Amino acid sequence: MVEALFIDGRIYDLILLVLALEGGLLWWHWRRTGLGERPSRLLPFLLSGGALVAAFRASSLDAPWPWIAGFLACAFAAHALELHHRWRRRA
Repeated sequence: MVEALFIDGRIYDLILLVLALEGGLLWWHWRRTGLGERPSRLLPFLLSGGALVAAFRASSLDAPWPWIAGFLACAFAAHALELHHRWRRRA
């Protein structure tokens, strides 16, 4: 069963679902308690991870290289934005 998840690429869909659930739970916790990071600070972090997983999924399904490169470029841009937020906050 687990092997089938990897063979047809569904494992990446599962990872994306878990990532979306994590984002939703973190947002809900922040709204309820005011603790943790604001959603605007979490979004680039979650987007970079999601785009990287999407690139892995596209690669496993033999997608054309522009799709893979596009997902990787999105992951890089979101990661750079997240770093910018972190560095600006510390300054």
